[in-house]
Amino acid sequence: MATTRLHEIPGFNIDRIAAAAGSDPDMLRLENLDTDLPPPPEAVAATRAAVGMDETNSWLPFAGRDDLREAVAALIERRGGPRYDSRREIVITGGEGDAMLDALLCLTDPGDEVVLTDPTYAGMLNRVRLAGATPRLVPLVARDGEWRLDLRAVPAAVGPRTRVVFLNNPSFPSGWVASDEEWSAITSLCRERDLWLLYWSGFEAVLFDGRPVRHPAALPGMRDRTVTVGAPSFEQRMIGWRVGWVAAPGELAPDVMRVHIYNGLVASGFAQVGTRVALELPEEHVAAANQEYQRRRDATLSQLDGLPVVRPAGGWSLLFDVAALGRDCVEVSARLLGQNVAATPMRGWGGPVADRHVRFVFSNEPVERLARLGERVRRALK
Repeated sequence: MATTRLHEIPGFNIDRIAAAAGSDPDMLRLENLDTDLPPPPEAVAATRAAVGMDETNSWLPFAGRDDLREAVAALIERRGGPRYDSRREIVITGGEGDAMLDALLCLTDPGDEVVLTDPTYAGMLNRVRLAGATPRLVPLVARDGEWRLDLRAVPAAVGPRTRVVFLNNPSFPSGWVASDEEWSAITSLCRERDLWLLYWSGFEAVLFDGRPVRHPAALPGMRDRTVTVGAPSFEQRMIGWRVGWVAAPGELAPDVMRVHIYNGLVASGFAQVGTRVALELPEEHVAAANQEYQRRRDATLSQLDGLPVVRPAGGWSLLFDVAALGRDCVEVSARLLGQNVAATPMRGWGGPVADRHVRFVFSNEPVERLARLGERVRRALK
């Protein structure tokens, strides 16, 4: 029997969809957050060269290699964020998931509340629960063809036990990118209610249609109340390296280091070397990947023209509102599998907004294969 801690924490259904998809080469693999675009070759070469070296085959240093911590601080500053002391305010983790849980264990006590969007990444939502806190959801709404945050619902979600606003931007799975007005409302609320902002920056630079990077820690009064979680998984396409980081103000960073010692302990040394090389590269490779992702987004939208989908402003996925067609997300996902389309239902990825949708990840299929999508979706809906 599961402990009460796990009562509201389901497993991912992505692996079930992937297993059902099998190995048929004709299957459109839109269910998992993968990409076929390769990591930077310089990072791959540096990682290979570091494998087997004595200094990269060690438990130390617990907080991460100094050169990688400096590269993370430099990346944040280069993108308009504040300057962090790499030795005091950056902690290297074993991926973004470790980093999220490390931060939540430092920012909340059992019974505290955390504000997230509906929909949101299930890994964010359920790590809140795993830490013993309670999620409070603010809906994203489709307006003028894009996702927008329901600003009227934001203050109402904050109560006396609220400690954290937990956002990723661009947001996964919706592709919502916060506007200046939305960031202003969020950060004003954090200042007025004395809340932490926990910001997952994984897709920070995966932006479409010329949108600029905005780092919320650079906004007025937010440097010392923002905790940033990052990783090379998405922008650098280094999913398998399993490296992440937390950037936290000096008063909090020692707590994050202490929690991580007993949670993830240490990230792979040779993976840290490869990550440092990737972060120090000029960001042309990120821009080139974004151009391809935007092509794939546009191809997916074209294939689904006339169906209730919302245009993502960034990230690797978009949402199809099957409830608008009177359908259930789990049923439609199963019918799509029958038409050789693997797509994940969003039940459990938030509340009533998430539950309306099936997610299409467009980052792992080239435009030529995405041309098969529209016909298959419409056959599944018949």
